[in-house]
Amino acid sequence: MESITQRLLAKGSGRPGGLSARIRPSRRGGPHRLLPPAVAWLMANLITWLIAKASVSGDGSHVAYWSTDGRRRWDSEHYLSIAKTGYEMFRCRDRYPNFPDVLCGNVAWFPGYPMSVRAVSATGLSYETSAVVVTEASLFGMFAVLWWLIGARLTWATGLTLAIGAVFPGGVYFHAMFPIATGTLALLVCTAGVKRGSWGIAAAGGFVAASCHPVGAVAVGMLLLSAFFAWQRDTWPVRLAKAGASAAVAGCGVLWATWLMWQATGRWDAYEAIQKSSYQQGGLRQPFDEMRRAYDFPFSGWYRPKGHLPWLVEHGLTAHRTQLWLNAVFFLLVVATAAVRLIRNRRLGTGEWAALVLTAAIFLLPFFAGAEMSWYRNHAQMFVGLILVTHMSRWVQVPLLAFCTIQYALLGAMFFSGVLV
Repeated sequence: MESITQRLLAKGSGRPGGLSARIRPSRRGGPHRLLPPAVAWLMANLITWLIAKASVSGDGSHVAYWSTDGRRRWDSEHYLSIAKTGYEMFRCRDRYPNFPDVLCGNVAWFPGYPMSVRAVSATGLSYETSAVVVTEASLFGMFAVLWWLIGARLTWATGLTLAIGAVFPGGVYFHAMFPIATGTLALLVCTAGVKRGSWGIAAAGGFVAASCHPVGAVAVGMLLLSAFFAWQRDTWPVRLAKAGASAAVAGCGVLWATWLMWQATGRWDAYEAIQKSSYQQGGLRQPFDEMRRAYDFPFSGWYRPKGHLPWLVEHGLTAHRTQLWLNAVFFLLVVATAAVRLIRNRRLGTGEWAALVLTAAIFLLPFFAGAEMSWYRNHAQMFVGLILVTHMSRWVQVPLLAFCTIQYALLGAMFFSGVLV
């Protein structure tokens, strides 16, 4: 039994066992453990609804956030078409005589998310409603798994981390008909599997992440490297076997996507062919050149709402530029936090290593692959880096929360006004 003196010392010391470290000393289990992530999910929806409400079009009509149309963009149509009828690829001029002679179809989009939508639609819901259900369920799952990864204990640090997650840069796409939330949830599950020492859970999470979006394939690299920071209780041959096996299963997510495309088109290279023909993608790029193109991309030149614009929309027309700066700052803060913890403790936790590797890969990959029109939503998967944010000083967390909130509102207005695709 602890003495009264020891308890009082703990109370005033700020140690994890002290009450000063906690917002409230609740030890309740069961459903109560899901209360903080549930509140974070509700707040994320409330904030996004308010931003949508403030993002009116030129004729004064409001965005219907609670309808499916308010969450659809160009890519959403392709994901829905995969869910409804599967893959297809054809010469554009075969159907549209005045179109450039390039490839058309939906093989540029991965199947993980649309197949989940198809499964939910079997309940009788429309495909559009099913897509929103999958997205929002994935977002709730993201908060729940993150909560477990950061200790499932309500403190100022974990509370602020959840708050930052609710307004995470690019997080408006966690509510849209896109695979971003589902892929991010899968990356968090993969990280949880590595932390628990379960190569099966890690492999399953990696498979889903890789099948949702090409960026999710970073899980394969992280799992290969996990031999050096995970499975510590095993011998080296076993560690290498678990890392290799989990990475191989995760890589099958890409193979599954390729197989589905081959079944529909007869071409194993359907994804690469349409990317090269229609989107001039393929091969490695100069990352700094791609960063400059991403920064300078004229979104508002493609589409600008007509008529009088509310303040939020008017100032959000170039929000992708401040988004790039904030994403870079977030990435550097995660790296710096990991470095400080490594120097102080001479080690990082297994989940922290996984989060560091994934955050770095997610930030860099779009610029090596060439994604000047989509990096701002792909970078939202750096959400996994919040595992390390919980270890940042409150003097860092509070300003980060403020900047993320401002940027979330600006990019959200850019999305809901129809400027972003």
